[in-house]
Amino acid sequence: MSQCAALGSLPSLKTSDGSAMKAEELAGELKGKRVALYFAAGWCPMCTSFEPSLLKFREAAGSAGKDVEIIYVPSDRSEEDVIKRTTAMGMLSVPIGKDADEMKKKHKIWAGSECMKLGMGRRSGVPALVVLDSKNGGEMAFLPAESKGAGALGSWPLDDDGCVW
Repeated sequence: MSQCAALGSLPSLKTSDGSAMKAEELAGELKGKRVALYFAAGWCPMCTSFEPSLLKFREAAGSAGKDVEIIYVPSDRSEEDVIKRTTAMGMLSVPIGKDADEMKKKHKIWAGSECMKLGMGRRSGVPALVVLDSKNGGEMAFLPAESKGAGALGSWPLDDDGCVW
């Protein structure tokens, strides 16, 4: 499948150590994987308690031949906090600030503490995931981990080829 449209739906991304990722590196990193945006924050107890389940899910999916790439969309308070978290979890990230805020507004997911900045029109707080389709990077599934915890991961369409980039 062509990744061009799907890749174009993403902002520039950073590696887990905070360095900028080149477009060709990103295409290679995502090829053949199921891709999701993970909206969360390190200061959020619900997020940090959900993450062990998320990481186990990613590992189990990979062991089953269904590789998953999770892209962190931070609600953290600093770049240092983002790097600390993405390094620990082995995730790419959307740059903190404008790019992350645009993704939050697009998918209507942000932390309650961000309502003054982003408004009241959210569908969910953090943690939450949005599984992206491989055709144009649109939303394929919404996983409301804030309300369902680890149970939300059962709604990930791992067997749907439309989410393989």
